Amino acid sequence: MSHFASVPLSSIVSPVERPETPIVGQTYRQVGVRLWGQGAYERESIDGGDTQYKKLNRVELGDIIVNKIWARNGSVSVVWEDTAGCYASGEFPLFVPYPAQLDPRWFFYLTKTPDFWRQCEAKSFGTSGKNRIRPEKFLEIEIPLPPLDEQRRIVAHIDALAEQIAAARGLRHGAVAEAEAFWYSSLRMFREGLVLSKDGLQNLGEITTVTAGGTPSRDNLAYWNGNIPWIKTGELLDGDIYHAQEFISQEGLNNSSAKLFPAETILIALYGQGQTRGRTGRLMFEASTNQACCAVLPHKLLDARYLQYWLRSLYTEMREISHGGAQPNWNSGMIKRIEISLISLDEQRRIVAYLDGLQAEVDALKRLQADTAAELDALLPSLLDQAFRGEL
Repeated sequence: MSHFASVPLSSIVSPVERPETPIVGQTYRQVGVRLWGQGAYERESIDGGDTQYKKLNRVELGDIIVNKIWARNGSVSVVWEDTAGCYASGEFPLFVPYPAQLDPRWFFYLTKTPDFWRQCEAKSFGTSGKNRIRPEKFLEIEIPLPPLDEQRRIVAHIDALAEQIAAARGLRHGAVAEAEAFWYSSLRMFREGLVLSKDGLQNLGEITTVTAGGTPSRDNLAYWNGNIPWIKTGELLDGDIYHAQEFISQEGLNNSSAKLFPAETILIALYGQGQTRGRTGRLMFEASTNQACCAVLPHKLLDARYLQYWLRSLYTEMREISHGGAQPNWNSGMIKRIEISLISLDEQRRIVAYLDGLQAEVDALKRLQADTAAELDALLPSLLDQAFRGEL
């Protein structure tokens, strides 16, 4: 229970509108509100002729802005300098705090608390998935409210601690970024050093088989849900592949360009969304793939992990090369022309062991960062809980 008296929002804020009729040819900055108390942000601007709304409301510094539909998921915030002057539709009602009673920063931190979200949900009504909170219902929500001076003292304390939390998070993130940069630099150095030495350089297509997979027709149910693993580019995460998300039948394999590849085959994504293109994977079992996966089959003179590290070292270059129109893609012919240094197997394995060690150190740092991030994420909610109970 809070040590502070609770009051309805209707006693400390009032609804406000600053309507403007959209004008064709005039650009309007738009404001949005993230979920779970993560604040307001500036969305893409819009021409006045492209909006369906007959009026837009201008938001100003210190306004409270509410997303009618998603208030139940914490989509409520305060307008700060970065979004002041933007516009919102009628789906985002605005309220102005009474300056002698409510510090906007006190309310902003309240929007980050589960109790506030629960109250918003309780006040939202409508069909499933479209529950809205009406402005009059929003004003029924009650919040703990100490005197203004006490609000400001507590907010200043929260600000200082939140800044320390952000700094700690930044240090951890920076350490991981530096480790990642060192890792990719090491990958490039190992490859570039061997390329410069000209030690046994050969095209991949001259050493082993390089090919691609295929996709059986989705219209024929008999081709799917068999017992043959079928790998897609989204499953290539620069590691070992032990499981498949989808399976095809023998009939699907026989009636498509899909092929069965042995374990130790190295796959590389020829195209895909986001960061997928250029990612690799090592098959740990016999499997087929779609046509976006290029397969480099095992060879007795080529350690599969050595090949995978070599291809990973080319990730940036591969993504910078455009092929096939607007989206940069590769094809199996381009993979065949990649030069690789065919040094002795013992030397390949020595390099793999060294890079494995570096990868393990980076992975350990990432796990530490994830654990620390979780601890840091839990600090602010705990801090806010104490603040609004009057224990800070």
